Amino acid sequence: MVSRRTRSLLAVAAATALGAAVAVTASGADAATAGCQVTYTISSQWQGGFGANVAVTNLGSPLTGWTVRWSFGAGQTVTQAWNATVTQSGAAVTAVNVSYNGTLATNGSTSFGFNGSWTGSNPIPAAFTLNGAACTGTVTPTTGTTTAPTTRPTSPTPTPSGTAAVKTVRVFWLKPTDVAYDQRYPDGIASVMREVQRYYQQELGKTFALNGTVVEVVNGEHDRNWYITTNCTGSDHYWCVVENMQAELLRRFAINNPDSRWLCVGEISAEETNQSGGGASTGWVVLSGHDADGAAGINGPMNRWYGGMVHELGHGFGLPDSTSTDGTPMSASFYDYPNTHFSQAQKNAILAGPYGSFLS
Repeated sequence: MVSRRTRSLLAVAAATALGAAVAVTASGADAATAGCQVTYTISSQWQGGFGANVAVTNLGSPLTGWTVRWSFGAGQTVTQAWNATVTQSGAAVTAVNVSYNGTLATNGSTSFGFNGSWTGSNPIPAAFTLNGAACTGTVTPTTGTTTAPTTRPTSPTPTPSGTAAVKTVRVFWLKPTDVAYDQRYPDGIASVMREVQRYYQQELGKTFALNGTVVEVVNGEHDRNWYITTNCTGSDHYWCVVENMQAELLRRFAINNPDSRWLCVGEISAEETNQSGGGASTGWVVLSGHDADGAAGINGPMNRWYGGMVHELGHGFGLPDSTSTDGTPMSASFYDYPNTHFSQAQKNAILAGPYGSFLS
């Protein structure tokens, strides 16, 4: 592996991860052509402040732009947002797509996040709308009542197709046998990849393609402990989990390392506390549990995970680490995302590198 993130770089500012999530359902009169489900997750909370992620699934007709609205019930305010333009008037909040994520196919999903402030209490909003239609979780013309379950509904576990368009960035989330399926993970990883796709367009004038199913969900063959302990007899356990994941993906999907057909990203929901890590080499990015949690919105502010993926994908495109903290995302400056930029030399190296032809 070319890149190894040191444990000091992996430290994240402490916050209390609540893991509170709610899928809010209501009914809409225009349900013959409109329908949606919104999952609002409080990803972290501290005295006076919190972070939240909002995942939106369009169940109705395809959309070329979207607006999500809700009202806070206890005086909360939005202070910073990403992946959407968020405004607030009193308790009423409006989130509008940005240029790169406005298209939502039927059953397509997107997500955005924000930081906010609170005093007294921080309850989850009771209802959401998508383009004026109340989010129901179904597409029906029936008018009903709003419900807010306190537990996230279970979702069927999809299986990967085993095929993907060539000259794309191919992304996997491997779920060990003892990890419950959670839609936040494929949705969140897909959101991170779309943001990084946008950033590469901004920096290079070109960007990479993702597949229609951005994240292929892989039901792992083993439990978490197997990925943590197998082939892991030395004192340094940094690579054990991700190398076991990668070996399984290579075998099951007949992928090479590297592979001229795809630049691959693999994330696994398993890690040994304070031991497991991740990184990248040309053609592959391999990340363990804390990165998957971060993408899902349950491990700190999203900018840290956007910057981290920009950094690792840079290695995937063939870039080395910077030799100093130089303001580029190939150094620790990726923690300053989005206020970090590739140097001209790095841009040239990506475009001339082994996967430069993937960019258009």
